[in-house]
Amino acid sequence: MKCHHCQLDAVYKCSVCGHLLCAEHTRFRTICPKCTGKTRLHFAIKRITFDYKEEIRKFVEKFWGEEEQLTFDREYCVPELPGYVATLDKTIIGFISTAQTREAVLIVALGVLPEYQSSGVGKTLAKKVESEAKRTKKRSLLVSTSNDDLPALAFYQSIGFQIYEVRPNAIAEKHGKIINGIGKLSVRDELRLQKPLRSSEKLSMSRQD
Repeated sequence: MKCHHCQLDAVYKCSVCGHLLCAEHTRFRTICPKCTGKTRLHFAIKRITFDYKEEIRKFVEKFWGEEEQLTFDREYCVPELPGYVATLDKTIIGFISTAQTREAVLIVALGVLPEYQSSGVGKTLAKKVESEAKRTKKRSLLVSTSNDDLPALAFYQSIGFQIYEVRPNAIAEKHGKIINGIGKLSVRDELRLQKPLRSSEKLSMSRQD
């Protein structure tokens, strides 16, 4: 799946015309609900097993260009992590990978194929992780994103996450340089978000371990 405007891999879908886009050709704009182009899919959610790891490896390479993800000061090999996949007619259309801390579940990576975005796949995967975290008595969900990834930032806030910490230049230091990201924004900072899972808990602004 290539970008409609170039030969780079597509990672997003235009919410108006439906064309698939790479990060370079993605643009930010305000649109009305009528133009979001949402569709409903009958997909299944399954726990990640060994059989899915190679496919997840391809997802990770497509979306981020590397298997190792640095988040919350720790580096994770995404294809080796537990989590869930969304499947449609036996084809993986999305996945979520997680890690555990003492008090929280950390979403390390979440990816949905661009042609299936805006169909509830990401929200369903996140809800599955949240349900499991509640079952195991975790206090919160954690996730981080780069400063350029406004779609991800909007997505996580829409399902109850709140920004509680910004780590300036964390991503630039990881890569050893400043790179262009979505909408040609400079990728520099790590934005950390959390969602409390206990109604009586106040949002903690301290780092969780």
